[in-house]
Amino acid sequence: MPSSATRALLPMVVPTAAVGVLAAAVSAVTAGAKGAIGSVLGVLVVLVFMAAGQLALQYVAKAMPQLFQGMGLMIYSVQLVLLLVFVMAVRDTTAFDLQAMAFTLVAAVVVWIAAQARAGLKARTPYVEPALETPHQPQGAEVPHEK
Repeated sequence: MPSSATRALLPMVVPTAAVGVLAAAVSAVTAGAKGAIGSVLGVLVVLVFMAAGQLALQYVAKAMPQLFQGMGLMIYSVQLVLLLVFVMAVRDTTAFDLQAMAFTLVAAVVVWIAAQARAGLKARTPYVEPALETPHQPQGAEVPHEK
C-alpha cells in the first residue's frame, strides 16, 4: 500500500480501532469471551470493508474525477449490502456473541464515518487551481516583454 494511501486511511483507522478495543473490553465483561470475539470480528469487518471502499474511492478520484460523487454513493451502497449479507450469513452462529458483534459494527461504522467527515473538513484540498503561466491580465492590456 502506498504511503499516501496509508496517510489517508490513518485518521479513520485509529479511532475505529480504538472503539473496537473499547467494545471488546466491554463485551468481554458483559458477554464473556464470545462477546469479545464478536466485537473483534465486528470491528475487523468494518475496518476491511471501509478501508477497501476508501481505497477504491481514492483510485476513482485520481483516475476518473468526474465519476467521484456517483462512485462514492455506489461504494457506500455496496458496503451496506455486503455488511447485511455478512450479518445474514453469520446470524445462526454460536462461535461468538452476535449481539456484541452487531453493536460493535454499528459503533465502528458511525466512528469511521465521523472520522472521515472530520478528516475531510480538516483537509486543505484546493478547489481552485491557480494559474501557473502568467498572472491574469485585463483584456486588452499588454504583457511586458522581458529583455
